Amino acid sequence: MKAIQFLIGFAVLALASSLASAYDPSPLQDICVAINNPKDVFVNGKFCKDPKLARAEDFFFSGLGKPGNTANRLGVDETDANVEQIPGLNTLGISAFRIDYAPYGQRPPHIHPRASEILLVLEGTLHVGFVTSDQLNNTLISKVLNKGDAFVFPIGLIHFQFNIGKTNAVAYSALNSQFPGEITIADAVFGANPPINPDFLAKAFQLDPKTVKDLQHKFINGD
Repeated sequence: MKAIQFLIGFAVLALASSLASAYDPSPLQDICVAINNPKDVFVNGKFCKDPKLARAEDFFFSGLGKPGNTANRLGVDETDANVEQIPGLNTLGISAFRIDYAPYGQRPPHIHPRASEILLVLEGTLHVGFVTSDQLNNTLISKVLNKGDAFVFPIGLIHFQFNIGKTNAVAYSALNSQFPGEITIADAVFGANPPINPDFLAKAFQLDPKTVKDLQHKFINGD
């Protein structure tokens, strides 16, 4: 009887131990291919400096107070404050950015593959929203935001922001990743390099192949 109890206890302990140690670290860039040559090391994230050598500048960034240049086809500009700009964010799982919108400027449908996002409107009026997965029937959840309003975009879901006002708009976003990444859907699909087979895309989007080729030309060449 004691032997059976011991075996059951050992099995439970082993199961608990395997569950505790089998969790894979979250990726901090798009891809991280395994290699056998240690001379070509690229870690998941960033190397850490000796903590004794840290200084205030490692945790500081002053660029979020400056308006961005919205003179582009989308009428929007983002100022990032992730681990690339603030080395001290490494391993902390947070980042932020400022978004400036010209009148009717937009951040087109996109996703952050590694983070959820909370957006706070500082000036202007934005129409924002996200689309659920097909598990929830691709439901659009949207809202008009004014100064002081906040909205959350869940991780990995397609979302957008559109300045519906006649004046400039400004917003700040915070994300729970040191390097959340951003995939703009149209750019990724029609601007892929090398291009995705236009016949595949024509069938997927129910478009004429010529229309797809025209879109690919625009996104690849920046027209």
